[in-house]
Amino acid sequence: MSAKDCGHHDDDRKKFYRCLLATLLVFIILILFIILLIWLILRPTKPHFILQDATVYAFNVSTPSSLTSNIQITISSRNPNGRIGIYYDKVDLYGSYHGQQITLPTWLPPTYQGHKDITVWSPFLYGNEVPIAPFLTSALNQDQLAGTVLINIRVDGRIRWKVGTFISGRYHLHVNCPAYISFGNKNSGIAVGSAIKYQLVMDCHVNV
Repeated sequence: MSAKDCGHHDDDRKKFYRCLLATLLVFIILILFIILLIWLILRPTKPHFILQDATVYAFNVSTPSSLTSNIQITISSRNPNGRIGIYYDKVDLYGSYHGQQITLPTWLPPTYQGHKDITVWSPFLYGNEVPIAPFLTSALNQDQLAGTVLINIRVDGRIRWKVGTFISGRYHLHVNCPAYISFGNKNSGIAVGSAIKYQLVMDCHVNV
């Protein structure tokens, strides 16, 4: 075999690899385009959260600069999508007051939510003698004297969308639920032993 024949075979091999690479590239682009097209047609809608109630077992200034709280909440999430499921991964809830976290995060178990399904959680939120800024102590005392305290229940986590057999990457989930607790009027709540249960039914702001 001459050197010329060897060079000819090398050229054929390079052409074959280029053709194979181009075919694979076109195939990958086509698959990605189909996924994007399906995604745009379905247009996933973010879940709808509602804070249904809050049972307050403790919420008071335990020392001049610390806050103790023990609250059980009921929060629901509805998947408004008819063709898209939602995986909830690494989701936690906590309470905040005037922007400061006042409870430890409570982790929710990983959950899959089917089309149009509703999921309900009833976690406890604890905060034992959590140090707070001095101005928050004054603000809390004023709010309790006024009769209404605004606590924000926040949900942070990651979700994934499921379309058929396709599962997307993780998206950040941020939920903010205002809870107005009327301490001045015990008739606004339901006595549960030594605790007071408040029916809230508040829509939450959801950002994905």
